[in-house]
Order: sequence, then structure tokens, then C-alpha cells
Amino acid sequence: MTKKQVSIDPLVFEWPSDNPRLLAQQCNDCNDIEFPQALACPKCGSTNIKVIELNDKGTLWTWTSQEFHVKGLKDYKDAKDFKTYYLGYVELKDQIMVETRLLVDSQDEIKIGMPMQLEIYKFREEADGTETMGYGFRPIK
Repeated sequence: MTKKQVSIDPLVFEWPSDNPRLLAQQCNDCNDIEFPQALACPKCGSTNIKVIELNDKGTLWTWTSQEFHVKGLKDYKDAKDFKTYYLGYVELKDQIMVETRLLVDSQDEIKIGMPMQLEIYKFREEADGTETMGYGFRPIK
């Protein structure tokens, strides 16, 4: 039996999907692209915006490691289960850079400038068994 899966936020990406994409907004007045979506364009203030799908491939621009538990982030059941994870900015060609979790086990797998691919992964499991899905980028090998 397949467990029910839901997006961590339906404004970030739709799930389930055979071709997942991050959802951003593009201003119809100034063409600014923003992720995640907002109520108005932060560049010009217009509310004349549309939802667009972002590219699912990009280039790692920079990265860092998260060495300690972030208060309020509940992607594991117990603080003793915390493991270091990696965050980065991935540049999506002709669009924007997105802040993202890097889906790697070690910093040895990360190199600035490497090609990356969007992946949807299980962020956490809720008490009722529903899997809340998050997004991240994995190196393309």
C-alpha cells in the first residue's frame, strides 16, 4: 500500500507529479521572477503576477553545511537523530537562484559549478502516516 504524500507547501511545488517543478511567480509588469511566491512583486509592487514553473536543472553557485538543529524544523523525530546536512544556491539558467537543501551525504560530493537536478524527497512522516515531501537538488553524475 502506498502512503499518502503531500507537498510541504503547494505554492512551492505540486505533488504528486510525474514531472515535478518548483513554482515561482513572474511579474507581468517588470518580468521579475521570485521564489517562493509572494502576494506582490517585490521589485515594482505590482500584483499583476503569474505562476511559472522553474527549470529542474541548474548549477551549484555556492554551499554551506548546517551543523546544528534549527529550532522549529521538524524533519526528524528526535533531536538526537539530527545529522549534518548541506544547503546551497542553485542557479537556474535564465531564471533565478534558489536556496535549497543539497541531497548529498558528504561535502566530498559537492563542488561549486557542478550541474544539479531537482528531486522531491520525504521531508518527514506525520503522525497519521502521511509523508510530507520537500524539495532539494542532487548532483548530476
